[in-house]
Amino acid sequence: MILKQLKTIALITVATLSTIPTMGQDLLANQAPIDRKMKAVDSVAFRQLLQTEATEMPGSDLYQSWDNRYVSRANGILPDEYRIDLRDFHMPTPSRVVTSNFGARWGRQHKGLDIKVYIGDTIRAAFSGKVRIVRYEPKGYGNYVVIRHDNGLETVYGHMSKHLVRENQEVRSGQPIGLGGNTGRSTGSHLHFETRLCGVALNPALMFDFKNQDIVDDYYLFRKSTYDQESAQATRLRGVGGTAVAPAEPRARQEVAAVTPAPRQNTVASNVRFHKVSKGETLYSIARKRGTTVDKLCKLNHIGKNFRLTPGQVLKYN
Repeated sequence: MILKQLKTIALITVATLSTIPTMGQDLLANQAPIDRKMKAVDSVAFRQLLQTEATEMPGSDLYQSWDNRYVSRANGILPDEYRIDLRDFHMPTPSRVVTSNFGARWGRQHKGLDIKVYIGDTIRAAFSGKVRIVRYEPKGYGNYVVIRHDNGLETVYGHMSKHLVRENQEVRSGQPIGLGGNTGRSTGSHLHFETRLCGVALNPALMFDFKNQDIVDDYYLFRKSTYDQESAQATRLRGVGGTAVAPAEPRARQEVAAVTPAPRQNTVASNVRFHKVSKGETLYSIARKRGTTVDKLCKLNHIGKNFRLTPGQVLKYN
């Protein structure tokens, strides 16, 4: 009897041991699709991490550090050439009145453009990016904000009456960042607007056309070798007393022609048309109004169908 029981136990043990490799194979087979899913999840997480890092340090290819203390201190080496993407733009103010040009003024260099605004007018971010400085400077910018953008530019907004953002905050193009004012070294309410690359002030008129509420091109190619000449031309065209104010004056046109550099690539064609977004408008209503389609609007402006429009934004429709 005991011998029979021992034989039975031995047979059960052998049968059990023989099934273990099969069970192990089943486990591995079942685990394989899980491993593939986890690998996919890891890849998505890795891409998201890269995107987060890019957002946290915009223009990281140009800048060496993130410093909330200085507006103009050189931070990185100014390249000989650098293409600046202007497509993600929004005019900082709907005002079309330029009151002071970039360049020499009152015995010193004026590092930006002065745009007429009134106290309390909404000032918006020109591009998406991250706020580097929010501060009050009584003998200079007054209440001002500095934003570093993904395209490598930094923009400065001075003399505001109130800040609406905080340091290290991420902002989107067209988002309100402050209110117009007359703070700091200012003789009347206006927006002092600067564009800087690696701490060096560039003439905003090279990229922005406040009188026409538009950018000059989809891209601006900065070149050290021709910058001074192009800046002078931009001031003649789009600054105070530029040809946009008096286009019929032949002498002004001749002066502009004398400093016209060689044509750049990526120039906006003359048949391109723009639509300025009004309150309550959608991509669908704009498409109907302009005789086009939502798909074409999205393609021309590099946006999705669910993109949130803001009043004052400018869209291409042709």
